[in-house]
Amino acid sequence: MADITQATAVVSLGGGADRDFVEYVVKQMVDHPEDVIVTRTVDDMGVLITLSVNKEDMGKIIGKSGQTAKSLRVLLRMVGSRSNERVNLKIAEPDTVA
Repeated sequence: MADITQATAVVSLGGGADRDFVEYVVKQMVDHPEDVIVTRTVDDMGVLITLSVNKEDMGKIIGKSGQTAKSLRVLLRMVGSRSNERVNLKIAEPDTVA
């Protein structure tokens, strides 16, 4: 019975847990959580998480010398490794946000 539980946990981690993780963490960091848009695309290179935030919140997401963005990427890779996926984070510039 433990094998079935473990298999279910692995399946539930894939297919969106990475997107949900980024969305949750970023919404806790920004002043305008309603403007946070996280999209997930899968191709032969792996999973790409694209993050769009309010222009005023870009500094909080990038952080001093890019350390916050780098930390988000490291944590996201760890989440992806649990489901054997290569996950990358792209932070969209405010000008490119529709």
